[in-house]
Amino acid sequence: MAKSCTLVLLIVTLVGLSLLVSPIACSRKLSKPKPKPKPSMKKPVVRAHNNYTGSPSVTVTTGWAAAGATYYGAPNGDGSDGGACGYQTAVGQRPFSSMIAAGSPSLYKGGKGCGACYEVKCTTNAACSGQPATVVITDECPGGICLAGAAHFDMSGTSMGAMAKPGMADKLRAAGILQVQYRRVPCKYSGVNIAFRVDQGANPFYFEVLIEFEDGDGDLNAVDLMEAGCGWTPMVQNWGALWRYNSNTGKALKAPFSLRLTSDSGKVLVANNVIPASWKPGVTYRSLVNYS
Repeated sequence: MAKSCTLVLLIVTLVGLSLLVSPIACSRKLSKPKPKPKPSMKKPVVRAHNNYTGSPSVTVTTGWAAAGATYYGAPNGDGSDGGACGYQTAVGQRPFSSMIAAGSPSLYKGGKGCGACYEVKCTTNAACSGQPATVVITDECPGGICLAGAAHFDMSGTSMGAMAKPGMADKLRAAGILQVQYRRVPCKYSGVNIAFRVDQGANPFYFEVLIEFEDGDGDLNAVDLMEAGCGWTPMVQNWGALWRYNSNTGKALKAPFSLRLTSDSGKVLVANNVIPASWKPGVTYRSLVNYS
């Protein structure tokens, strides 16, 4: 009888200790999505260290399909700053370099299509060169002409002009609605690694980050975060290319943070400790990794 009691007490003690050290203590509850924040000014970039990449991603180029195309913004511009993906003024800078488009809902995919790359070409107008221009989805075209077909690209003036014959960019932009062909292609940001821009609204209890410049698929299906000394916990897509992670326990989140990215085709990449313990809102942290 004494041995049985001793065994029971030992089991209870072990269970209690396991709960104390369990990774469950590091998990955080997720709250309802926050409204879209206002675009912020460009912030300093900090280079991160000690990163590790997982399985590489190679996006298979698909066959050509039909779509419509228009352009918005200035004739030689970048469409508009920011857009529904949250890239803000980065759309007009390298490596995007204004070669962007707002995608119809079938391309934007509720924000999960942000960052995907496509070749777009036209042959139906005398100003068309027939050569494809590569664009990145950085915005959404949610209605109007963008719903007229299965897919539509509302391109920046720069990217539409890139489909034209030399000296005929203005004529092509003046054509109105173009019938084009498009196909999905791998994103290639030569010499650029994935960047993590911490949102201005982030604080010790709430973390939100914009993820940009992913090679390969270009877009993400899932993001997980690991606090210091804890296990992986899923983040939630807030809007566009921004992902969030909450603490509703009354305790501050424990940095540094590692981020695990899963691309559209299921390829996984890990950036270890990419967000340092001294992280600050509004700062961009450069990783040392990318899909290749």
